[in-house]
Amino acid sequence: MDAFFASVEQLDNPELRRKPVAVGGSGVRHVVAAASYEARKFGVRSAMPSVTAKRLCPDLIFVRHHFDRYEEISSQVFEILREYTDLVEPLSIDEAFLDVTTDKMNICSATLIAKKIRNEIREKTGLTASAGISYNKFLAKIASDINKPDGLFVITPEDAEQFIESLAIGKFYGIGKVTAEKMHKLGIHDGASLKKWDLASLIRNFGKAGNFYYDIARGIDDRPVEPFSERKSVGTELTYEKDLTTRFELIAELYKIEKELMERLEHAEKAGKTITVKIKFADFRQITRSKTLQNYIRDFDTLHREVTLIRRSMKLEGEKIRLLGVSISNLESADFEERQLDLFEKE
Repeated sequence: MDAFFASVEQLDNPELRRKPVAVGGSGVRHVVAAASYEARKFGVRSAMPSVTAKRLCPDLIFVRHHFDRYEEISSQVFEILREYTDLVEPLSIDEAFLDVTTDKMNICSATLIAKKIRNEIREKTGLTASAGISYNKFLAKIASDINKPDGLFVITPEDAEQFIESLAIGKFYGIGKVTAEKMHKLGIHDGASLKKWDLASLIRNFGKAGNFYYDIARGIDDRPVEPFSERKSVGTELTYEKDLTTRFELIAELYKIEKELMERLEHAEKAGKTITVKIKFADFRQITRSKTLQNYIRDFDTLHREVTLIRRSMKLEGEKIRLLGVSISNLESADFEERQLDLFEKE
């Protein structure tokens, strides 16, 4: 989807259309969760500090997130995707890989399928989507970003080698900013220069990831589309404009986070056994504490009781806290029936 969160806000609020919009808080410690394309023209990007974004774009409009609404539209989009193939692998709330080798509508053309999907998304949600088409995940992901917004790009097997060789290393899917900087220092600036490195040298400099870099420089990516990947955790966290310094503030803020987390857990129809509390201090030190329970967490009272026990074990008196987070992992479907086997149960 194109600038998904910001586009949903513009869809639901006509006064925001064609204006620079950022989803997130505007305070000194907030960051941009998403930026509209009008804001991106000024250099505003997701994960950018809000004060930096405002400096780049003085007319930037900050709006509060509405995750329930994003999830509602996301569900509609994924329903559309699954009309065409059962092999849909979610990458995030607004992005997915599709394997259309066997398509349910017998269209027999990946390009035509992508066009139909994009048209149906526009008709049913009012939003635009971009698509990348190729013979593996690596190339399809890169292709999806080339003609954004509202675009489509195809990388054929015949064109792949030339495309990869001319691609800047910072544009490679799977190579992050830190790795790209390291590669630049080693003289690797594009696909052609990456391809010149042998496998042993890449592994020596980048560890196991060297295998992946060696393959993608040659257009090789054999990873299948995995439609049944399970969500590993559900969590929520808040960064505060003003440090939390009192016990009352800490307890009150954790309570709010626990409430929101429980709502997200219920919405995801999940239950979990492992609770993790994350705390970042004013000096940017960060600690986490986890606890795994014998039974699944299915209600707020249990969650609150266990988070309280973890908090008390952390000895936070006198600390200045800038971020709090709580997550639940070790998940199972909420309707999972817990059952303790009798050791003497007979066949």
